[in-house]
Amino acid sequence: MPIETGYHDELGEFFAQNANTSPYNAYTDRPAMLALAGDVANADILDVGCGAGHYAAELLARGARVTGIDASATVLRHAHSRAARAELRLHDLEQPLDFAADASFDGIVCALVIHHVTNRRQLLAEMRRVLRPAGWLVISITHPTADWRYFGGSYYDQSWVDLPHGPGVLHFQRTTLEAFLGELLDAGFTLEKLVEPRPGAELREVDEAAYTRLTERPSFLAARLRSGV
Repeated sequence: MPIETGYHDELGEFFAQNANTSPYNAYTDRPAMLALAGDVANADILDVGCGAGHYAAELLARGARVTGIDASATVLRHAHSRAARAELRLHDLEQPLDFAADASFDGIVCALVIHHVTNRRQLLAEMRRVLRPAGWLVISITHPTADWRYFGGSYYDQSWVDLPHGPGVLHFQRTTLEAFLGELLDAGFTLEKLVEPRPGAELREVDEAAYTRLTERPSFLAARLRSGV
């Protein structure tokens, strides 16, 4: 996620507000990822692509110590307000995690960000480097079949695409299940669990149409992995 393609300005503001109550973020991806993270009390956690601090705030509330990084100063302003006790850094994810020593985190959360990154091989290697022995990574992406349904063409197409989102566009690379898991395993991680997140029943009370849609069609893919050390 190069600095120039982060969620800046109007897009950043829209994302920060939308993620509060979005059926996709608040009711589907975030609950699934937090469930994969499990018990985080007294853990040192790196939130990669922390956005407006929604994950950081939840992790702090559950007893973790959190460092969050994002390429957008716009969303980080919201993160500072939402998760004041977290250590938050402006950081381009195309660059090494040079602020962190080897084996300095117990876990990493990387929610809906890796498909925006060009140099994923480097980022995955860096995330493994900064994890402690047997440290864990929870990671999510847009579901390959959801992108296939939306953009059409071949399921195996891994081109970069633009998705309209509020006042701007989200630029990311399509992938396949094979490619997504292959990159993680090639980086030395060991898969523990793979889920296709679906919303909890509480969304039905808020937005029945969204609940029906998200329980019938996959939107995200999430995984929990170990560093393999």
